[in-house]
Amino acid sequence: MLHHVVLMKFKPGVRDDLVDELEAALDDLPNRIIQIQTYEFGRDVLHGERSWDFALISGFANLTAMQIYQNHPDHQAVVARLREICAQIVSVDFESKPLPIIERDPTLMR
Repeated sequence: MLHHVVLMKFKPGVRDDLVDELEAALDDLPNRIIQIQTYEFGRDVLHGERSWDFALISGFANLTAMQIYQNHPDHQAVVARLREICAQIVSVDFESKPLPIIERDPTLMR
């Protein structure tokens, strides 16, 4: 699976209603782009010194599927919205292999 991780730092003074609108737009993308296999996002809850304001983690079968997502008009509309409210956006894309199936002793799972 190919994982796409995005971290966002909002511009100072970005209103909560704009972030609510962003969340609604992001929430709708899996309904519109079938290549999305996993999709999670949310606001930072710790607000620590190293924290970013918002994160998105999505998963795709392969690079081609992610490229279709990235070029999709509905995704591009969200990207345009992000550019209006974000001071910084960083991302990383990495591949993972499925975990092996491990037989577990049921007596240890208490």
